[in-house]
Amino acid sequence: MRVITGIARGRRLNAPEGLDVRPTTDKVKEAVFSAIQFEIENAYVLDLFAGSGQMGIEAISRGASRAVFVDSSQRAIRCINENIRTVKFERQSEVINRDSYDYIRLTRNMFDIIILDPPYRHNHIDNILPFAAKKLRDGGLVICEYEAEADEPATPENLILRKTYRYGKINVSILCKPVPEVSEE
Repeated sequence: MRVITGIARGRRLNAPEGLDVRPTTDKVKEAVFSAIQFEIENAYVLDLFAGSGQMGIEAISRGASRAVFVDSSQRAIRCINENIRTVKFERQSEVINRDSYDYIRLTRNMFDIIILDPPYRHNHIDNILPFAAKKLRDGGLVICEYEAEADEPATPENLILRKTYRYGKINVSILCKPVPEVSEE
């Protein structure tokens, strides 16, 4: 696992050990960031269910101004902190050891990009998307990674499904929060 491009390009990242961790493949990560490449610059990113933190780290490497990494596992938090030190992104990062549902419900922060890559087969995305939609700035994106056999996540009423991509056994849906139209009077 490595940072694909940007200022930390080529740096190796570690993943926490265990069966509950499933790092995003380089192929999927490259495709996701290619799809959102014009929205990354100066973005405030939330990497929820962060695992190794590789998605938030990739975002910072490509120009995001800051990323918040949230995971409930102590093992994941140690790995995220190690990876952030490896790429020297301590100033642009905040690492929080907390349940993802608690964080998204209670935070006052508003984000430009929210990355949801929860454990598979637990219906987390459908349950957490309505909360994520409320923490998204106008024009912001939610990136959802889930197993290909699962149903596409239900789109909350204030988001629009931009596109769903299929990469072998993985699907990625990108949803956006429209910018309100300004009426001319």
